[in-house]
Amino acid sequence: MEAKIITWATPVFFVLIAVEIIASRIMKRDVYRVDDAINSLSLGVISQVAAVFGRVMTVAIYKFIYDNFSFMTLPADSILVWVFALVAYDFCYYWLHRLGHELTFLWAAHVVHHQSEEYNLSTALRQTSTGVLFGWIFYVPLVLVGVPPAVFAVVALVDLLYQFWIHTQLIDRMGWFDRVFASPSNHRVHHAVNDKYLDKNYGGMLIIWDRMFGTFVDEDASEPVVYGTRSQLKSWNPFWANVEVYVAMAQDFIRTGTWRDKVAVLASRTGWRPVDVRTAWPKPDFDIHRPKFVPAPSRALLMYGVFQFAVLLVAGIHFLQVQKGAALGPLAVYACWLVASLSSLGVVLESRRDGVWYEILRWLVTGAGVMATGSWFMTGPVPTTLASAMIVWSLLSVIWVWLVRPVPRGLTNHFGMRPH
Repeated sequence: MEAKIITWATPVFFVLIAVEIIASRIMKRDVYRVDDAINSLSLGVISQVAAVFGRVMTVAIYKFIYDNFSFMTLPADSILVWVFALVAYDFCYYWLHRLGHELTFLWAAHVVHHQSEEYNLSTALRQTSTGVLFGWIFYVPLVLVGVPPAVFAVVALVDLLYQFWIHTQLIDRMGWFDRVFASPSNHRVHHAVNDKYLDKNYGGMLIIWDRMFGTFVDEDASEPVVYGTRSQLKSWNPFWANVEVYVAMAQDFIRTGTWRDKVAVLASRTGWRPVDVRTAWPKPDFDIHRPKFVPAPSRALLMYGVFQFAVLLVAGIHFLQVQKGAALGPLAVYACWLVASLSSLGVVLESRRDGVWYEILRWLVTGAGVMATGSWFMTGPVPTTLASAMIVWSLLSVIWVWLVRPVPRGLTNHFGMRPH
């Protein structure tokens, strides 16, 4: 059900993003960069692909607990049960969200949502692909008290969809609403790296949890919000965005000399590192005035990125539509192709020349696969005309990315574009 609703909601998301872009131009507010937005949206696509596989695990766990350990069974036809479930879910979300900032192994999943140095509606779709590993634990209390699985699924989706609209800079303070609900002003604070705002305002729908547990801070007009994470990602590769903190944890685990510190790395507060590792492999101090990550690809390369992302978005929607009837093997290959394709596109948008070779390899393999099998990842036969069009598109994409490729300074590519 979630996959269907997300598929139906996708056009609405893009319409609202377009409205925000137009409004920002009218208001003379520069809140979007094309490459950053593509990166955020790519992470959203990958999160939905990963959720297809993660949902199997969480549904099985929740059903097992509900059938065997729930204290009672609440009626699904009671409005009070629905209201209770929504409020209780948001309360559990507060603690997942808060500990997702305070504990490194949970931050490793949640960091994805904060890596963008811009703040707009595309940032809302920037979701983790690994949160399923531990996130489900925080909602077990709802299952134990007998919230029916169907009710649980709907309120989880409502809580998630609510949070889309609060990711904007164009809506100012909202008076009494800011004191009760999560709002754009409250959530801008949450995405800040400023000392004053850091690790505050965790509420998903309700901000009252932050007021109750001492984690609320008002947005201050005298201190503009600076967005991102204190350790910059400096990449448009969505795969790397999902694993960067896990890799850093693994490195610290291997490098530290004591088993006590190795265990501590896995259960530490965010930002903690063993003394021996911190001494031998220091990280630069945080500087709030640091420049943003701006690889500045040429306009021609950006246009390539926009069109190729549109194709991959359609493929992602197709993946969600066919996932129920597809065999696990082909579905896994399809998922890997989507992740690899979006990652390759991210690398080329960094104006890296190796990204061009990744793109060429990706399209040659894709075209060859369609030609050899006559199908699209074994999800069903492809009509000859459509298969031919796919093969032609693959070849045209190879030519296109070569023509707009980044070139060394002092030279121009085939469109007369100099690299930035």
